[in-house]
Amino acid sequence: MNSGNLILSKLNPQYFWDVDFTALDEALSCRLIIERVFSFGDLKEMNHVLHFYGTQTVVDVLSNLSYLDPKTLNFISKLFNKPREEFRCYMRKLSKPQHWT
Repeated sequence: MNSGNLILSKLNPQYFWDVDFTALDEALSCRLIIERVFSFGDLKEMNHVLHFYGTQTVVDVLSNLSYLDPKTLNFISKLFNKPREEFRCYMRKLSKPQHWT
């Protein structure tokens, strides 16, 4: 991680509506930051996160999230050239029985 750069100053604080944005620690809150930016952010912010945390860390975090919306999952699957089946959220969705609506 690049500790000389402050990633939070480059992100929209509205993504973190439910936490105290000023109290976030870039190292301790990396899962939350990566999840929110890839779910709600734009490409510029995603590039900042990738540069700050590194591609491997970002892929590891996204792969182990228990939930991602289908559009975000498809986007990151294509972006990182990784099959959807390798994401925990995809496998978790398949393991839950679907109810009739």
